[in-house]
Amino acid sequence: MKPLFACLFLLFWPLTIYGQIETDRPDQTEASSVVPVNSLQIETGFTWENTGGGESKLFAGPSTLLRYGIFKTVEIRVFNQYEHHNFDNHKIDGMSDFEIGLKFRFFKSDNNHTEMALLSHVVIPSAKVGLSNQHWGTIGKLCISHVLNEWLGLGYNIGYSYLGETHNVPYSIAWSATITDKMGCYIEPFGTIGEGGSFESNFDVGITYLLKDNLQLDASWGIGLNHNMRYISLGLSWNFANVF
Repeated sequence: MKPLFACLFLLFWPLTIYGQIETDRPDQTEASSVVPVNSLQIETGFTWENTGGGESKLFAGPSTLLRYGIFKTVEIRVFNQYEHHNFDNHKIDGMSDFEIGLKFRFFKSDNNHTEMALLSHVVIPSAKVGLSNQHWGTIGKLCISHVLNEWLGLGYNIGYSYLGETHNVPYSIAWSATITDKMGCYIEPFGTIGEGGSFESNFDVGITYLLKDNLQLDASWGIGLNHNMRYISLGLSWNFANVF
């Protein structure tokens, strides 16, 4: 629990906010911002997840999200990742289902303190049996963010996903703070409301570090609150301006 206490301390310490790359990782909350026109952003990382007290293990990586700004308020998105699963010593690995979508920022307040965006992905059943349910799917989210003061921000998502046979409502709330001109942190409850009223609740914390003006490293740690799950993730995000 030390990472949690550290971030709680930082969130209530008088910090000064500085510019960092706005990304959709490492937290579960998708940003309300879009990448600039003709800018390509690569967000990639590795995740180690353990559920059921070690009965199920997942290694995912590299997971890669490509974001490209086609208009001032619209970006196109492509996502895919390599996965290695171990279920009770039954192993399977390969590429996940391919996702393609858009993010549309439809509101930005005059003082730039509030933004809203809609995100939608189509899930294409491209993975092999065992890594895919072999059905087309959709993922949609409403993404909202607020600048609360000079050093603290709040972002939250509510969404709906349909993956061929299952429906659920994902949610997340992330409080973020800037520590230095290069480092930031966040705390975040997140989870899903599933069919039949099932409810999954989780919590994670993370940090980001701006290595260069266009290159950012990240690390995060998460835990299930009402089920047995733990994960750690490491990654980086790289922005390229004026690609074409």
